[in-house]
Amino acid sequence: MKVLVDTSVWSLAFRKKGPQEHPAVQKLAALLDGNQGICLTGLILQEILQAFRNDKSARKMERDLDPVPLLQLSRKDYVDAARLRRKCASKGIAVTTADCQIAQAAVANGCPLLTADRDFERISRVSNLRLL
Repeated sequence: MKVLVDTSVWSLAFRKKGPQEHPAVQKLAALLDGNQGICLTGLILQEILQAFRNDKSARKMERDLDPVPLLQLSRKDYVDAARLRRKCASKGIAVTTADCQIAQAAVANGCPLLTADRDFERISRVSNLRLL
């Protein structure tokens, strides 16, 4: 089973003072220890890398994440992400374009999303998004 790991989890895991004691970080550690299939989207990769303050750290992280496959979004996925955002809005759920793209990538690829971002809980209530 592939698991899409959201930026929020990586951010908690890479804190300067060490990983946060958060259930999502513990799940990520278990996935990595068990050689489970994790994946990213291009957007998540960009968000991770742009958070580093210097190029040296960003390049190291880029090398570390190089083996992690990227899920690709098709034209239909972007259309479905837009539809998801409109559906959320119609239910009074405020979500970002980026979150809808990430949710759609997980849905389209049949994989659960590991996240620490509660916005995805709200998205999952009105979509087929599965959370780990």
